[in-house]
Amino acid sequence: MFKESYFSGLYTDFYELTMSQAYFLSGKHTEKVVFDLFFRKNPFGGGYAVFAGLEDAIKAVLNFRFSPEDLEYLSSLGFKNEFLDYLANFSFKGNVHSFREGDVVFGNEPILKVEGNMVECQLLETMLLNFIDYQTLIATKTRRMCFAARGRSIVDFGMRRAQGFAAISGSRACYIGGASGTSNTYASRIFNIPASGTHAHSWIQSFESEYQAFKKYADIYPENATLLVDTYDTLRSGIPNAIKIAKYLESKGHRLKAIRLDSGDLAYFSKKARKMLDENGLNYVKIVVSNQLDENIIDSLLDQGAPIDIFGVGTKLITSYSQPALDGVYKLSEIGGRPTLKFSENTEKINLPGNKKVVRFLGEGGEFLIDGVLLENEKENEIDVLRHPSIPFKKTEITDDVKREKVFFRIVENGKLVYNFPSLEEVREFSLERFSHLPSEFKRFVNPHIYRVGLSQKLYSLRHSLIERRLLNK
Repeated sequence: MFKESYFSGLYTDFYELTMSQAYFLSGKHTEKVVFDLFFRKNPFGGGYAVFAGLEDAIKAVLNFRFSPEDLEYLSSLGFKNEFLDYLANFSFKGNVHSFREGDVVFGNEPILKVEGNMVECQLLETMLLNFIDYQTLIATKTRRMCFAARGRSIVDFGMRRAQGFAAISGSRACYIGGASGTSNTYASRIFNIPASGTHAHSWIQSFESEYQAFKKYADIYPENATLLVDTYDTLRSGIPNAIKIAKYLESKGHRLKAIRLDSGDLAYFSKKARKMLDENGLNYVKIVVSNQLDENIIDSLLDQGAPIDIFGVGTKLITSYSQPALDGVYKLSEIGGRPTLKFSENTEKINLPGNKKVVRFLGEGGEFLIDGVLLENEKENEIDVLRHPSIPFKKTEITDDVKREKVFFRIVENGKLVYNFPSLEEVREFSLERFSHLPSEFKRFVNPHIYRVGLSQKLYSLRHSLIERRLLNK
């Protein structure tokens, strides 16, 4: 997606650069800070999110540079020479901690932490949010669709409807979220995702008859033919012609792979198609459907008993049609070893101060119970209570039989990668395995249970004291 030796430092919001110059000219650029990246609400009104985009984001961080051309452009915008000289030798020298890519994460907990000097941490804000927010959103949307599909395949058909090059990282995120393949050939090559695709209506229209189009396609792809049956008349033309082609392929020692429905009442047509195929001894021919699908439509189709094997999902997946953005934020939580917070009249929007980590607490069967946000120097085995972030009387007792799990890992140390990124296939399998430990009440689409994210007593007290101090000094 970019040259690994260089990722332009101009890939950021302009205010990140103006602030960074101001830090530099104020002598604050060397101060050590901690920033947290998190989102406040689970996307789609759901009960979870699937963390994605980490590997792409870290590669960009480690190759974040300012070329001579970049610096010349900044000079034309009025940036001072001494700051430009500083940027000429810029590279990230700090630390990054995060969840593993593909893990299940929740609102109001840090999913990534950046430590370093003020300028290097500030400059990375926009880029990190850009990579992680989008891929997390798309991976989560895909997981919801896979859950709705109840074991049937979801294929990413979204490239033509994606916002430009977002199609590439979007296909990657779809695969992490559980999609079995993609129509995006470029993403298939660079990420080793199974490629999937058939033909369009234009193929049918280019022949004198639908049957001729089907036969030629089957002759060219005898082992992998999927026929689009709704160009003219699905029940009186498309499916009958597909059945003839299936019999023709059988006579040649091959099998028709599938038919595809792309319009109309998909529940009705899929039932009719299955009946017609089965009556002709073609129970092995699969039914693929597409056309403006999302998790709610997929769920409804299967509730109606639609005998669909594969869902090709495009627009509403790759564009995250129902929620176009994740509300990811990046907040300063410590400066010069001093905890700090962003204050708000809304208690829930006051961030968590200090240098922190996240620990997951599990039940006897390994199911997720509650996530705890702790100060970095706290020991997870000494935690016996987790406090609700904003409701003083709500807390969760942590008994000795509850298992503690490390979920925050060091990815970059002193500007060097210290984490071995797994293959995308391994990330996908890890993500599916993690999702299996999330109890079902958090997976439902309507009024999902709210997963608990609690604060250690020390963090709760620190936050409360900083709030009180702020109110007294108003």
